[in-house]
Amino acid sequence: MDKNTLVGFALIGAVIVGFGIYNRPSPEEMAREQHYRDSIQAVAQKQQQLQEAQEAAAEKTIQLDSTSAFFQATTGTEQFTTLQNELIQLTFTNKGGRVSKAMLKEHTDQQKQPLVLFDGEDATMNFGFDGKNENILTENMYFQPMNVTDSTVTMRLNAGNGGYLDFNYKLLPHSYMVDFSVQAVGMKNFFSSSTKTMNIDWSQRARQMEKGYTFEQRYTSLTYKPVDDSSDYLSETKDDKETIPEALDWIAFKNQYFSCVFIAEKTFEDATLESTMETQGSGYMKAYDAEMKTAFDPTGEKPSNFQFYFGPNHFKTLLASNDLTFKDKDPELEDLVYLGWPIIRWINRWFTINLFDWLSGWGLSMGIVILLMTIIVKILVLPTTWKSFISSAKMRALKPYVDKIAEKYPKQEDALKKQQETMALYSQYGVSPMGGCLPMLLQTPVFMALFFFVPNAIELRQQGFLWADDLSSYDDLISWSTHIPLLGNHLSLFCLLFSAATVIQQIIMMKQQDTGANPQMAAMKWMMYIMPIMFFFIFNEYASGLSYYYFISSLIGILTMWVMRKMTDEKKLLAQLEANKKEPSKQKQSGLMAKLEALQKEQERLQKERQERMKKK
Repeated sequence: MDKNTLVGFALIGAVIVGFGIYNRPSPEEMAREQHYRDSIQAVAQKQQQLQEAQEAAAEKTIQLDSTSAFFQATTGTEQFTTLQNELIQLTFTNKGGRVSKAMLKEHTDQQKQPLVLFDGEDATMNFGFDGKNENILTENMYFQPMNVTDSTVTMRLNAGNGGYLDFNYKLLPHSYMVDFSVQAVGMKNFFSSSTKTMNIDWSQRARQMEKGYTFEQRYTSLTYKPVDDSSDYLSETKDDKETIPEALDWIAFKNQYFSCVFIAEKTFEDATLESTMETQGSGYMKAYDAEMKTAFDPTGEKPSNFQFYFGPNHFKTLLASNDLTFKDKDPELEDLVYLGWPIIRWINRWFTINLFDWLSGWGLSMGIVILLMTIIVKILVLPTTWKSFISSAKMRALKPYVDKIAEKYPKQEDALKKQQETMALYSQYGVSPMGGCLPMLLQTPVFMALFFFVPNAIELRQQGFLWADDLSSYDDLISWSTHIPLLGNHLSLFCLLFSAATVIQQIIMMKQQDTGANPQMAAMKWMMYIMPIMFFFIFNEYASGLSYYYFISSLIGILTMWVMRKMTDEKKLLAQLEANKKEPSKQKQSGLMAKLEALQKEQERLQKERQERMKKK
């Protein structure tokens, strides 16, 4: 690396740091921003206080109204009931008749304790029923636990007339699925004959489950699936609220690796969904809220059937859970694992996941699995890599001829002639300038597949390798207390190695593609150097497993280039090109070359016309 390159790197670093400092808000701007946030918080607090006062008043009104059919259910003592299997433990409260805690037995939090998706006030579920003379809100009513086993419980809300509402729960064996139904019994006189729906308000504060707040935030979202359509989600990076006009199959409160999913046998209608960002350091990622309507039979002849999924975002687990849902309905829960754009998702679903599972089945560490996956992928794309290399080597072998053409047309106004003659030269020797681009382009979906797979592979969660204690988050072997703009408070060593290896690989590739005088090459070189630096600042917060994959991929790419270079004799290659050289009269141009030549001739004609018009003036 020469002195000019080092100076260039130093200047780039200075520009990046200077840009960050320049864009740092002034004390006055920070004060105004803080005042704005305080104002918003004050308004929010007032609204919350008003809401709490209204709820307290409503509750007091119910308690004082002894004519209410559910007067006896407005007071009571909170009790808890536990259902569990080998995968999950669910705690139900009789206050509201809902799930109050979900704990996954086979997964742990950052303190190595059994992972709790939500607990206590983290989550609420309130059902609203419209009666003839009064409305029911189940949130603050006390149910009676009935039919309690290890896997079933019925939460019964008794009415004064002998009727009742039943919330029936059944935890399915060997799964994360819970059957749930709502049924009215003996309540015909309470409800109007026109009542066909009930209201549901479901909310949850999504806990921070992973070490990296910023990276987890990118994959934490309120997700939903419209009927006969693919899933969608609210914004992951800002507060968002939407009223969904379509009927929905399910709604999910999703973290990066875990989800709480509410599935309807019929549909959810008139859904209003809201996602609010939580502050970093609060222990939470987002606050979710979903308000919707769904079918309800007040006669009790047809219960309203639902299901819950409280579990990991593991592709095959979600795929298997589809079989446990309602008949004649494919909820496509596997969409909760984002595997990329359509073609990339197809590669991940049918190739990457199966390859990963096969290698993981050997009992190897996740670091070794990623290494073997990278090697296998590199072997699979080796033919296209070789084709791209040979194409560049042929063009490099013709470099002396290209240089002579450049010397023949040194003036800028002769650029078209130079380009035309250069293309003719390539055509004469049977070399395509695009021959190296297409094979590399074909490799892109394969490498992009792993970019989407690794951050969503729950198998990497809390799996250490070398100095990284968790391949699903950044490695912070080097860290400090002060926050640095664009960098944060740590340095990911895998990210640094990946960026350095990428710079080296780009230098080798630029030398490989140095096929003659080209004014665009200088700008391209700078872009090749700048991109790895940009990647460093971006990937410093990313999963160390992803940086490790790209580091290994770059190393293998460098080694492959070196081996190919040793295997190729450019003198023999030039001799072969000379032997296969076509006579100009016998050349048959490809469609691309013919189009390029036609375009160049047209540009040349237009240029001559402009010059003639200038002379006349």
